[in-house]
Amino acid sequence: MTAAVTRLSPWIACAAILFSVVAVVAGQLVPDPQLDPVNVTVSEYAVADRGGVTETAMAVLGIGSLALLLGLRASGAPVRGWPERLLMVWSGALVVAAAVPTTPIGQNLDLAAQIHRYTSVAAFVSLPAAGALLVPRLASDAAWKPVARAVEWVSLAGGFGLLAITYVALPGERVMIGLVERLLLGAEVALLAVLAWPGGADVAAEHPQGDKFPDISQIYR
Repeated sequence: MTAAVTRLSPWIACAAILFSVVAVVAGQLVPDPQLDPVNVTVSEYAVADRGGVTETAMAVLGIGSLALLLGLRASGAPVRGWPERLLMVWSGALVVAAAVPTTPIGQNLDLAAQIHRYTSVAAFVSLPAAGALLVPRLASDAAWKPVARAVEWVSLAGGFGLLAITYVALPGERVMIGLVERLLLGAEVALLAVLAWPGGADVAAEHPQGDKFPDISQIYR
């Protein structure tokens, strides 16, 4: 059973990531001048999407992320503890945000929209935090050491994205919030893809020195 989970979960996670990215992009190709991807968030697109494509993509990504977590545990990746909990928060928050939509553009936030907002914040914060906590663990594991460099870079990008969207959402008065949010989501999806890529542990074992990516810690010394 464990071997089957280890084999299948990366493929399930990759399929979920691919489906979600394609569905979100397709769902936002709407010729509507009010839906400007630079200034309108993904959630605001979702509530205007009558077909539910964006919400479906969010839910599938959450379920795929949970499959990824199960696969990482089954393969012996060092995810137990806070990284595991934060990945579960990310997965659950995506599913809840997909099921509980925000209000349409220009309307006041109701209870459902408040739930959507705070679960979205939890998702945005939890995944980069999980990546940051995983970096030293992966770096100390011979099988996962090369992956640690990639995780380090995309987690750093996610951290910068969090700072940017916090500024834009508060003192920045939502200027280009849609663009900033999409860049942050891109970094988070990239983190999932690095962890989910099938055969990653086998590739890592073939490159025990982990020299594919530069070490950020060396840059700032």
